[in-house]
Amino acid sequence: MSGKIRRCGADNTYTLSLLCPVCGGPTSIAHPARFSVQDRFGKYRRMVKQEADV
Repeated sequence: MSGKIRRCGADNTYTLSLLCPVCGGPTSIAHPARFSVQDRFGKYRRMVKQEADV
């Protein structure tokens, strides 16, 4: 069930549909990605995040 729950970024409404029932905006997946100790692309994500913070 965790892969089906979605959240609207505008009004923080939780729903199962692709569009928010309150504002009609798009929804995104409510859960973060799984954590893995053997993360092959973690180095690159950290590099991009560092560049964005500068």
